[in-house]
Amino acid sequence: MAKCEICGKDIAFGIKVSHSHRRSNRTWKPNVMRVKAIVNGSPKRIYACTRCLRSGKVTRAV
Repeated sequence: MAKCEICGKDIAFGIKVSHSHRRSNRTWKPNVMRVKAIVNGSPKRIYACTRCLRSGKVTRAV
């Protein structure tokens, strides 16, 4: 679910490092919204990240 269907932005993995330098795994999830958009001429519900919504890559359906 945490994947943009427009640009393909997905969960990123990394390592959290505390002040004492203890390391543990962590994830970064994209800011994804379920929106009604025009896909191939018809309205459809898709998951799109807010970066794609803001830049105009997604045409919203009414």
